[in-house]
Amino acid sequence: MDILLQSVKLEIDEKLYVKDPESSDLGKKIVEQSILLIDEIGFESFTFKKLGIRIHSNESSIYRYFENKHKLLLYLASWYWGWVEYKMVFSTNAISDPVEKLAASIEVLTQTVEEDSSFSHINEVVLNKIIINEYSKSYLVKEMSNDGAEGSFIICKRLVGRLSKMISDVDGDYEFPTSLASNVLEGSLHQNFLKSHFPSLTNCSEEVTPTAFFTDLIFRTLNQKVHGQ
Repeated sequence: MDILLQSVKLEIDEKLYVKDPESSDLGKKIVEQSILLIDEIGFESFTFKKLGIRIHSNESSIYRYFENKHKLLLYLASWYWGWVEYKMVFSTNAISDPVEKLAASIEVLTQTVEEDSSFSHINEVVLNKIIINEYSKSYLVKEMSNDGAEGSFIICKRLVGRLSKMISDVDGDYEFPTSLASNVLEGSLHQNFLKSHFPSLTNCSEEVTPTAFFTDLIFRTLNQKVHGQ
């Protein structure tokens, strides 16, 4: 899968940036260092001025790539979900059995993230931490009520659609496949957040993974067995 991913360029909604950061070394550096800085100080404290100091570049040079820090966060979220989508497609493409295909998809969506050498300027482990801790801030804002705002989440919507179809392929009579699919995406972030910050509010731990929880939840909901259990 890593070899296949090396030839992949993740397509991000052009409305999220002024200039494609993948088009230059400075743009890639902005993305790389913004991930590390947001992880260190949090999104609320993060500013383009602080990022400029970190990368030894003028603050104005960052605005040539991103309109504001909210658009940058949306870009990072879109990149992350695009990366997850490619991993899910490659992991399930050769699986014909609907139950096994759904189980493999749940694993990709909920498993512990490992760094992917296919994208040298992005630390996926740190980006995953940001998505877990900061993702809700990308859509719980007033601007999301504007027309066309949903376009910012087109990759996430597509990912939910893929998982929803797999759920329907397992149980065509189940009435709420899209709701269940979106709950897996959002819920996996929430369970990882609780595991790290409020362990008394979840059964997930070092021994019990979010993957185990969501696999059990979905297949019990669909009244199906997985892996012969």
